[in-house]
Amino acid sequence: MIERIVTELGPWSWWVLGLILLAAEILMPGVFLIWIGIAAIIVGCLSLLFWNDPFWMWQTQILVFAVLAIGTAILGRRIMARSEESDEPLLNKRGESLVGRTATLSEPISEGRGRIRIDDTMWVVNGPDLPVGARVRVVESTGRELRVEAV
Repeated sequence: MIERIVTELGPWSWWVLGLILLAAEILMPGVFLIWIGIAAIIVGCLSLLFWNDPFWMWQTQILVFAVLAIGTAILGRRIMARSEESDEPLLNKRGESLVGRTATLSEPISEGRGRIRIDDTMWVVNGPDLPVGARVRVVESTGRELRVEAV
């Protein structure tokens, strides 16, 4: 059945495969099938040029497709790695984005632990013992807790 479809479509079978892979990428995004789909379309272009040549057998086409799929996937990974740089690198790192901010203690720091309110959140803080109402500056974020120092 597949052989019949490939025979009837000729070089366009690679285009169909490429478009199916690109459509699958749209339905299941993961930025991986797009590169394999591009490889299939390139093989389709080469098939339009070489379809009647004796060296362009199905084995050659599969080999070229495999090499191009690996090559485009590696190239795509490099392209996507470059585009991951953000103009707001602390967007989803809330604790780290608070470093340098000042706040007033809501609960005293005793035995190295207290609480401050920044914006709409109460944060557990570590630092030197200080009374309620003291101004502190956030110097480090350690996940859920902030390290502070007196201002």
